[in-house]
Amino acid sequence: MSESLHAIKDNAGQGRPELQKAIQEFVDSGFAGMQMRVHDERGEWVGSAGVRKLGDTDRPPTNGLFWVGSSTKTFTATLVLQLVADGTIGLDAPVADYVPQFGLDQRITVRRLLQHTTGLYSYTGELDPDGTFVPGIPAAGKEWVDNRFRTYRPEELVRFALAKPARFEPGTDQSYSNTNYTLAALLIEQVTGRSYAEEMQRRILRPLGLRGTVVPGTSQELPGPHAHGYYRYQDADQWKVVDVSRQNLSLLVGAGDMISTTQDLHTFFSALLGGKLLPAPLLAEMRTPHGPLGYGLGLFVQDLGPDSGGTIVHHNGGAPGGYGALMISTPDGSRTLTAGLTTGDAATDPAQEFPKALDRLIKAVFSGGQAAG
Repeated sequence: MSESLHAIKDNAGQGRPELQKAIQEFVDSGFAGMQMRVHDERGEWVGSAGVRKLGDTDRPPTNGLFWVGSSTKTFTATLVLQLVADGTIGLDAPVADYVPQFGLDQRITVRRLLQHTTGLYSYTGELDPDGTFVPGIPAAGKEWVDNRFRTYRPEELVRFALAKPARFEPGTDQSYSNTNYTLAALLIEQVTGRSYAEEMQRRILRPLGLRGTVVPGTSQELPGPHAHGYYRYQDADQWKVVDVSRQNLSLLVGAGDMISTTQDLHTFFSALLGGKLLPAPLLAEMRTPHGPLGYGLGLFVQDLGPDSGGTIVHHNGGAPGGYGALMISTPDGSRTLTAGLTTGDAATDPAQEFPKALDRLIKAVFSGGQAAG
């Protein structure tokens, strides 16, 4: 089936023009394409907007695979919490008890890893208190483009981060750091004796039937139908655009390396929030917001206000170049929004318009007691 026929079939008779309009706004703001899936009391809505590939007219496939970036963190946190549920590790035990090779501060606990309260420098770079970006391992610009097929070992990423000064004493503040989740992946490997990818397959992907979800390791491929993502960057005094559908995300092991689909993200998130993957007390901990980020254990928790839909939980993501993901739900998993986005060759940075388009989309899906429309 061609992608255009696929899109027509998906949208046929679903009567949710406000949702199609909301995703078109992302394309109008500079994204190349977007595919989205909404599950709520009115059933399932699936649609896409924009193009699958620059120069083509076909829309993005609604069953397409994409790099999900930091949405990976929720999967990793769930794995760690399953090991807590098993009694294999303690939520408030020092990470150094399980991963001794780095000589970590004893105050860095498993809980603090998952809620970003360790103070560990993020190996992909950090903002200084004055707002200046201090680069780490290249994750943007020409340097990332030139290195996007390089393989990194997780130990290498962690050691790079540990060579930098800590941002604060463990437990005294909160700062989003990819280092925390790469350490979490190493923790999983150390206590199970299996690779992070194998354990993800064994505990989450296989039981839930997530056939479109991949922990790619060093593989550079999107293994199935997909929209193409592009990265616009400056090379000397020239602006260039490169197709980055292929990239090696060993750069973000445990923190942002996974591939999925809107269907699989929905299946995972609704199963997790519906209590099928974790016992109730640990799920409650996961959904309890902490600190200035409002971050629980692998989840952001956001209060939209009583007139705007109450509370949502989410973990969106962006790969270093070309791809973004949305994974948003009511706290019980009964209403979900999952989406994949691709960037194109727009001269304006779509990230500037992204918050406004996202706010309108969240209102369309989650506003009030009933779905909008």
